Amino acid sequence: MSTPSHRVPVAEQVEELLAAEGPLPIVAAGDPVLRRPAEPFDGQLEPALLARFVEALRRTMHAAPGVGLAAPQVGIGLRIAVLEDPAPVPEEVRRARGRVPLPFRVLVNPSYEPVGGERAAFFEGCLSVPGWQAVVARPARVRLTGADEHGRAVDEVVSGWPARIVQHETDHLDGVLYLDRAEPRSLSSHQAVAERWNQPTPEEAARALGFPLPR
Repeated sequence: MSTPSHRVPVAEQVEELLAAEGPLPIVAAGDPVLRRPAEPFDGQLEPALLARFVEALRRTMHAAPGVGLAAPQVGIGLRIAVLEDPAPVPEEVRRARGRVPLPFRVLVNPSYEPVGGERAAFFEGCLSVPGWQAVVARPARVRLTGADEHGRAVDEVVSGWPARIVQHETDHLDGVLYLDRAEPRSLSSHQAVAERWNQPTPEEAARALGFPLPR
């Protein structure tokens, strides 16, 4: 499916998307909308339309399923993303990855910067790159700034897996895919990750596939 033309007013694009029932179509890698920096949100959607759009993003994220979804992934070039992770993982994985539950939240015009020099590397996937995962080394802690859907300022430090989700989704708003930051030799199918590389950390995969991990 082609994405709505960026020449059409964004409110019209959103109304057109929401006219159909069910989850929104997710744009796949190769579509230019995923490579254009998204436009800062500055009231392009009236509050009622923004609320409907956010709810549609949430339903689409749940249906996929995923733990985050950025507006460009449904063809809308606005700096808006939704995040939520119930973190249904074993305790060993939770400890190794810092994967704790992340309640549903909306990020508007987010940005992040590293806090400290620690980096963590784990497999990531993306709803816009279906069927594949790769190891990405990211800052373990970041300062997140921006706003929520009600315009309230956000300024906080996020760590562990929630920090990874924040970075992944904010990158989408800058036209960056996780593969741009990934170790190329780590690229693996979902099946390979499930059968071979489902350990809490990617150390075994790094040895077998020949890619470095941060020290």
